[in-house]
Amino acid sequence: MSNTAQTTAGRTNTGATNTGAPTIDAPWPIALFSAKVKGWIDKLGTAWVEGEITQWGVSGGNVYGKLKDLEADATISFNIWSSVRAKVPDDLKQGDRVVALVKPNYWVKGGTLTMQVFEMRHVGLGDLLERLERLRQTLRAEGLFDADRRKPLPFLPQVIGLITGRDSDAEKDVLRNAQLRWPAVEFRIAYAAVQGDRAVSEVTTALKKLDADPDVEVIIVARGGGDFQNLLVFSDESLVRTAAACVTPIVSAIGHEADRPLLDDVADLRASTPTDAAKRVVPDVAEEIARVQQARSRIGSRVTNLINAEIDRLEQLRTRPVLANSNWLVDSRAEELSRYVARGSELLSLTLDRAAARVGELSGHLRALSPQRTLDRGYAIAQLPSGLALRAAKDAPKGTLLLLTVADGKLSAVAGDAETTPGDDS
Repeated sequence: MSNTAQTTAGRTNTGATNTGAPTIDAPWPIALFSAKVKGWIDKLGTAWVEGEITQWGVSGGNVYGKLKDLEADATISFNIWSSVRAKVPDDLKQGDRVVALVKPNYWVKGGTLTMQVFEMRHVGLGDLLERLERLRQTLRAEGLFDADRRKPLPFLPQVIGLITGRDSDAEKDVLRNAQLRWPAVEFRIAYAAVQGDRAVSEVTTALKKLDADPDVEVIIVARGGGDFQNLLVFSDESLVRTAAACVTPIVSAIGHEADRPLLDDVADLRASTPTDAAKRVVPDVAEEIARVQQARSRIGSRVTNLINAEIDRLEQLRTRPVLANSNWLVDSRAEELSRYVARGSELLSLTLDRAAARVGELSGHLRALSPQRTLDRGYAIAQLPSGLALRAAKDAPKGTLLLLTVADGKLSAVAGDAETTPGDDS
């Protein structure tokens, strides 16, 4: 026997007899370990769980699928044997929310753990609605549904963000209707799953991406309707809160008129269908041109009417007697001007006469007080050599040269003996 065979035989014998704790010197064989794991798992029994079917495949009459937690990132695999399949509803499919009675089952040969399903049924619609209503009330209390927080849509967006499924009818409806209304409009499309386990994360990521794009002026989230459970993706709390935090206006077009996920309540505009969203976001170029032409026509009509009214007013004014003959203005003012000129001339003459009389009177006073008048009466003015007038005889001793000024000239004289006038105190 070879060494390898001896070793294998020894491990088999040891594993067959060793039921204590395994050690490095006495390890368990895989079969023993697997048997013990299966025994531990079998003791767990059955449990009711709730989740969303994210995978559903049929092979050989058996069903193999996966269940995802409704909130956390956790998934389990399950199988429904053909003997049990007849007990579960026939309409179960991917995307459905269900409750299931499962039992952990460890497959020793493959070393895999699956959940064997004994019962599976749809989650009651009443339960879903109750949970949805509780979340709705919570978000409303936080003010996320308030009308005053909704942002107005741009009149003519140059770039529109679109979140939808790849090659979906919703994408075609939005693009076709928008381009028919305004051919120059541009779209930035972010494709995302709109149902299933990837929908929430992909739609949330697309919202953040388009909201961060400075060129995108409005975001449309479009899905072509669906049943109530398929639209529950758009009532996910994390997705709804992401939409509420966006600074770019959001248009929700994810269902028909009767459907109303929570995203509709936080969106800045709710459209009943993708087609309706395109019509409400993009104005019709033909309609806008027609409106502009109508406005121009109304403005032109009003301006024409105003001008015609002013022309009529001018004609009426021109036909009035006061404007029919304008000479009366000149004639009446000319007569008035003549009166003013005559009155001015009269006042000026009177003023000059009074001034002349006053000048004559002042001249007479001036001549009466003039030294020349005194000289004309025979008086003379004697001046000393210094030029001062002689006022007293003592100021001109005998022999003093004097200058005498008389009425018609001047002459020199020499002082003789002084004679004192009686009554003189000097």
